[in-house]
Amino acid sequence: MGYERGIFNHAGPLHLSAVDWSNSGHRSSVAACLVQGAYSLERDRHGDGGAPDSSWWEFFGFQLTQVLVDQQDHSIFGAIYELKFSPHSSSKHHHLPAAAAAGGGGGGNPPKHVIAFRGTLIKADIRLDVQCISNTLQKSSRFHVGFQAVQAVISMAGAEDVWLAGHSLGSSIALLVGRNMVEMGYHLETYLFNPPFVSLPVHIFKNEKIRQGLRFAHTVVKSGMAFAMSTAQNKKIAENDEAFNLLLTWIPYLFINPSDPICAEYLEYFRNRETMVAAGAGEIGRFAARNSVRSMIMSASGKDSEPSHLIPSAYLTINLNHSPDLMAAHKLSQWWRPDLTLDYKLYQFR
Repeated sequence: MGYERGIFNHAGPLHLSAVDWSNSGHRSSVAACLVQGAYSLERDRHGDGGAPDSSWWEFFGFQLTQVLVDQQDHSIFGAIYELKFSPHSSSKHHHLPAAAAAGGGGGGNPPKHVIAFRGTLIKADIRLDVQCISNTLQKSSRFHVGFQAVQAVISMAGAEDVWLAGHSLGSSIALLVGRNMVEMGYHLETYLFNPPFVSLPVHIFKNEKIRQGLRFAHTVVKSGMAFAMSTAQNKKIAENDEAFNLLLTWIPYLFINPSDPICAEYLEYFRNRETMVAAGAGEIGRFAARNSVRSMIMSASGKDSEPSHLIPSAYLTINLNHSPDLMAAHKLSQWWRPDLTLDYKLYQFR
């Protein structure tokens, strides 16, 4: 019961009694726990679990400085934390996984501030899920509140060692905020757990040859649409290309479970790009990587739709453990388990 309600003493990473900030596994576990804290705050608002379990942040030396409230449904969808002390810091040093070490993600410094966004929890969140699917999340109250909150933190304390983190729907918000901060010149360390990828669910097909064929065909069709619309001087497509290019040097951390249909296509999105390059069709792959079919169709009809889930580069952390069902594959709690078998891969757009 304690685990289902998200009580830290039952469900949290009690094994993480000493945090080594140079260890990427420790860093991501702390980020996931701070997102869980945002879930706890909203559950408390509904009286679902008593008082919010502050251990989700206090265990790691953080103080809750602000809750983020949706202006439409008044739900708590995020939280801002400030690191006051790190009583559990470890003096020993662990090596980063190869993928993380390659890009120097964070360099071992603890975050000064973390802005964390929860995922879908209540019925009112469904309208945000719809906006996520239609690539119009940038019009939501949550994005604007979150973006303004991050701007306020940076104006007060600077951008150094400020983290973004989110799970599921919250990952989409964190990703959108992070993209916009890049446009302002800030590259924030970002942790995205089970981020939604809105696309053709090719992974449902069991036959590998069928999957590869469908992905190749989808990529060719998508790149053809993008090229045709760009040659027709479609302003929105050109703007998307420019925004995509600005993101080249920003590399967020994506945490993917291949058994989770919500985020699984991210893995194939990056793999397919490599496949296209190896097949001598790199230019087609680059066109497709920048654009989504849904956004192009909506743009052509005069509707604003930004494919904010598409990014040029990422550190992928892939959970190789067996997941008994789809719910387990999507759970945030998987990312702080001590017995994870993980694969790491750095994908960079060139």
